[in-house]
Amino acid sequence: MTATLPTKLGGDMNYIARELAFEFLRPVFVGDTITCEGVVRKVVPGKDRLEVSISILCTNQDGKEVLRGSTEGIVRA
Repeated sequence: MTATLPTKLGGDMNYIARELAFEFLRPVFVGDTITCEGVVRKVVPGKDRLEVSISILCTNQDGKEVLRGSTEGIVRA
């Protein structure tokens, strides 16, 4: 379930992933509150799209990392 959060962020930006890599660091339990942050690390403009690289970090309510990841893909212009 934790891995669905980064895909929601991508969907909000009309992002099409070509590659996803996740590292699950801690278990997540029912009732936990998870915060997911994505940082755009690279943008390369193309003719009708932007090629982007994004790092991902999800933390629990105690600020402990539960998922770390990265993705590369495109945003259509």
